[in-house]
Amino acid sequence: MPEVVDWLKTLGMSEYAERFAESDIDTSVLCELTDQDLKELGVSLGHRRKMLRAIAELVAVPPTQLQPALTEPKPKDTAERRQVTVMFSDLVGSTALAARMDPEDLGEVISGYQKCVAQTVQRFGGFVAKYMGDGVLIYFGYPQAHEDDAERAVRAGLDIAAVVAKLETRANENLKVRIGIATGIVVVGDLVGQGSGGFLNRREPVETRHQ
Repeated sequence: MPEVVDWLKTLGMSEYAERFAESDIDTSVLCELTDQDLKELGVSLGHRRKMLRAIAELVAVPPTQLQPALTEPKPKDTAERRQVTVMFSDLVGSTALAARMDPEDLGEVISGYQKCVAQTVQRFGGFVAKYMGDGVLIYFGYPQAHEDDAERAVRAGLDIAAVVAKLETRANENLKVRIGIATGIVVVGDLVGQGSGGFLNRREPVETRHQ
């Protein structure tokens, strides 16, 4: 599994290559690994966090880019129409939390919340596009598309609400989330440049659901 070995090497974690090989982990399942999976492999807490961030970034990388390229890839100069579902999740009452909580405790709450959202979204094939304070912007259908992206977003939203409500914090706060979902036709491609989300233009969402 040279691709996984090279990936671990870029993270400075080559010591885990043998464990990944013994568990038959290759690039086809790498993006499905969870924190519990990595823990069972014997990966330390700090390294698990770094790996999960790196795995989330791999969602946006086509599989062919994980293999050695024989020739220089040609840049894309076209865009395509695609059905995309956008989700936005944020904490309810975050301003009040910030007013009464110690900054360190608040940072722990937001960090734990963001990790819950990222891990839940990943299970449903979503892509975390951006963190904005206590808000998280998520795409379903971009960069990877599925026939049931809208349904995946709704199911992910339900799971996020349930998981965050059970999240234990040092301050024993009862956390709640506010989730908005919209789906519609957009035009995506590389013409707008990397890091901008790839959205060139869009129509008004054909469906909006809030929870």
